[in-house]
Amino acid sequence: MSSESSMDDNTSKIELPGFRFHPTEEELLEFYLKNMIYDKKFHYDVIGFLNIYRHDPWDLPGLSKIGEREWYFFVPRDRKHGSGGRPNRTTENGFWKATGSDRRIVSLSEPKRVIGLKKTLVFYKGRAPRGSKTDWVMNEYRLPDGCTFPKDVVLCKVYRKATSLKVLEQRAAMEEELKNTNTSPSSPPIAAAAAPPPQLFFKQEMEEEKAPEKKKLSSASLQFPLGSEKLPELQMPKMLSDWTQDQFWVQLNSPWFQNLTTYANILNF
Repeated sequence: MSSESSMDDNTSKIELPGFRFHPTEEELLEFYLKNMIYDKKFHYDVIGFLNIYRHDPWDLPGLSKIGEREWYFFVPRDRKHGSGGRPNRTTENGFWKATGSDRRIVSLSEPKRVIGLKKTLVFYKGRAPRGSKTDWVMNEYRLPDGCTFPKDVVLCKVYRKATSLKVLEQRAAMEEELKNTNTSPSSPPIAAAAAPPPQLFFKQEMEEEKAPEKKKLSSASLQFPLGSEKLPELQMPKMLSDWTQDQFWVQLNSPWFQNLTTYANILNF
């Protein structure tokens, strides 16, 4: 087997133990993208040529020549309306949406020289303008605008952004709600009952706590049978002014009882 054929085998799929591909942004633009546009051959073809918009992002790792957490591709710019239109970034199950404005990339050795532009995009499931956001992110690198190049090609780096479990649960709930809404478009949404303000809620709680005390006090209060009128005064029987004149005491009259007359008068004062 000739050396040229062995080189072709190496460029089809790279399997170098311990090899990690982590180029800088300047290396991506000045070396890989520029050489690709001007048809300069690489000894190792580590970045493949692929129209990634014909595939969903979760299928791209298997189509990349190399990469563990980041996957690189040379991508032709498929524009919607001629050469001056916006690139078409729609896939079968979603679309890539740009976030923010493009960032200029300058050379580290020459900070005043702009070597390219970087655009960040996020993949959404569904169709624009609606869609559910995913954790798939793409950085699109291109050479500076205003110049004419032999090929209208960009270099894309695709990766998955680390997402917390809370965000994933919120996305799943939103997708489920959107799914339920789409299944029954004719039925009007049911307005949720407005929650009472916090002040009213705490006021009701305080009144409920005081209610048993009020009931207890009302049950313990005395009720007069005649309403608001006062009870009649009790009439006590009056003793005789001289109890010694009673017939019963006359029969028992004796000197000893006569001596008690003084004390009886004192009791009847």
